[in-house]
Amino acid sequence: QVQLVESGGGLVQAGGSLRLSCAASGSIFSLNAMGWYRQAPGKQREWVASITSGGVTKYADSVKGRFTISRDNAKNTGYLEMNSLKPEDTAVYYCTDYSGNWGKGTLVTVSS
Repeated sequence: QVQLVESGGGLVQAGGSLRLSCAASGSIFSLNAMGWYRQAPGKQREWVASITSGGVTKYADSVKGRFTISRDNAKNTGYLEMNSLKPEDTAVYYCTDYSGNWGKGTLVTVSS
């Protein structure tokens, strides 16, 4: 059974930074692409960033230049480094392996 567990969320002031982690178990992590999505209160879940098994990355325009997605296949873990955070980045952040598996999310709150 595949399990994805996000961590690293919290409360941060605008302009600050956070690093989210997504630990995968029960799957061959290195073979899968992975992605980060977020859902703000009252809004639909939106795509934030993705990385292929080979390390090719893509970003939503809203986070380009501020967020960095990466992965450590040896640790079965993906990361989302978030810098220059804005209040509009406040959301629950989820990771997925694009094989139908999602984590339960980690809350990021950015205060102004």
